[in-house]
Amino acid sequence: MTDGDKFVRIHEVGPRDGLQNEPNVISVADKVALIDMLSGSGLRDIEVGSFVSPKWVPQMADSDQVLAQMTPAPEVRYAVLVPNMRGWEGFVAARQPDVTYEVAVFISASEGFSRSNLNCSIAESVERLLPVVQAAQDAGIALRGYISCVTDCPFDGPVAPDAVAQAASLLRAAAPMPLSLGDTIGKATPDRVTAMLRAVLDVAPVDDIAGHFHDTGGQALANIAASMDMGVRAFDSSVAGLGGCPYAPGASGNVATESVLEMLHAQGFETGINEEVIAKAAAFARGLR
Repeated sequence: MTDGDKFVRIHEVGPRDGLQNEPNVISVADKVALIDMLSGSGLRDIEVGSFVSPKWVPQMADSDQVLAQMTPAPEVRYAVLVPNMRGWEGFVAARQPDVTYEVAVFISASEGFSRSNLNCSIAESVERLLPVVQAAQDAGIALRGYISCVTDCPFDGPVAPDAVAQAASLLRAAAPMPLSLGDTIGKATPDRVTAMLRAVLDVAPVDDIAGHFHDTGGQALANIAASMDMGVRAFDSSVAGLGGCPYAPGASGNVATESVLEMLHAQGFETGINEEVIAKAAAFARGLR
């Protein structure tokens, strides 16, 4: 392996994608404490909140307070999910000066999930997020696109690789953003992940692709390995395996950051992340449940 091939970038999603599905209300102080612990681990990317309607995701209703109270590390990029201009305005009002942020937008590769989650078609969902994309570009803030249901949908069943490639093309036409490909209900297998990636890599460079796997079916680490065989070197993970998607039945269980690190480091890959710090953060996160 070359040095470039040896480094794997981990996007920590526990404070947002992880906690959003927890049944108990997590205090702002605890969310901030978790983020601050993770900020000292060597992670470069941490997803910290979501400016969605509190009616739909009440656990994220205090994201503005979280952004205001956390202690940012200069080498970390902090990501927030922003679905519309109301969310954008909330983010702009809450962000701290001199902090590196990333704005995440999301669509589905499945029409059934799009209509259930967003009440619109995939094409319409892209149109809706264009003002956010433009606002982020105008503000010089990095963008990241999430595509859900890249192998299976809880409503439509198996999702064709070409449908994922089409969704990727739509987002990349809006802006040349990196993409996180989500196994939303944890049914992906290595063979199907490989087939999906072959299709997506026809429309987006591998350096702009990350895998986002749930371990519901016990295949997350195997799916990461299959993605790495295809050249992918970025993955989303959640400390202590927190959470999932509140709109996807059975989607609990993001792959645990500590498990991903153990596998990668054992195989000689580099992440720049301190496993001991992550273990302490994972213990803290488990106590929030």
